[in-house]
Amino acid sequence: MMIKKLVTFEDLGFVQWGVLNEAEDGVYGAIALEEAFFTPLPETMLEFIRQGNDGLLALADALEQNEKTGAVKAKPLDTIRIMAPIPHMERNIFCIGKNYTEHIAEFDKTAMPKPPKYPVIFTKATSSVIGPDDLIDPHTNVTSQVDYEGELAVIIGKEGSDITVGEAMDHVYGFTILNDVTARDLQANHVQWFHGKSLDTFCPIGPYILLRDAAPDTFDIVTKVNNEVRQDGSTGEFIFTIPELIHTISQGTTLFPGDIIATGTPSGVGVGFNPPRFLHSGDTVEITIPAIGTLKNKVK
Repeated sequence: MMIKKLVTFEDLGFVQWGVLNEAEDGVYGAIALEEAFFTPLPETMLEFIRQGNDGLLALADALEQNEKTGAVKAKPLDTIRIMAPIPHMERNIFCIGKNYTEHIAEFDKTAMPKPPKYPVIFTKATSSVIGPDDLIDPHTNVTSQVDYEGELAVIIGKEGSDITVGEAMDHVYGFTILNDVTARDLQANHVQWFHGKSLDTFCPIGPYILLRDAAPDTFDIVTKVNNEVRQDGSTGEFIFTIPELIHTISQGTTLFPGDIIATGTPSGVGVGFNPPRFLHSGDTVEITIPAIGTLKNKVK
């Protein structure tokens, strides 16, 4: 089988990772594959990403043996808990603001808002990361303006700095979905965005990693709040492309395997409505990128 999507999951209290089966209703766990075929596979997704192509070749070999023997059965997805692809990240998430012209217009009501000359770069703390179906804490003692931002996230697979635009995609391991949850009042109060973007639970990521070689040229992004479509965009609308973003961020800064770049959000965020439509307890946010899946989280 072709390896398309990887997943980190919890089964019987134990966190591990694996690969989705072709029907995408089950997962072959790396531990089970290793034990069945004596294929050395690391314990965590981050370690596996660091192995690069060597890791993928080892996994492909185990899956090929399994196709012949049927020794390892896929665990049904409804029997496990899917987690963020990299639950314990070692570095902040790199984030891009103002990468869609229509999203800029939501904040700048002038007739012709100017796109940024350079990518707008900020970060989210690793402590804000949660997985699919985990609860978003509205932090009502801190903020009254919690907003959603559905985004395509790029996962780096190869270390590098001063990466050229032409070489940038060679450094991409795959893609996932990220909700750049934001406290708009804190974002405004502190001018710098870090605090308003980094509250605990403000970075849902998942459900899967779509490998680069299985990815389309562009991704559609649809965000729903309580089943109502709020965002409907495409990465074809980017102001700065993924290679341009990687090139810019890597100038003088080394990117490492497992680093994540959130590429910006399309128009339709809550603050853009009149009056604004912020998130409240009980709301459900679903971000769908059809090539990857759906990231769903409820507000506590």
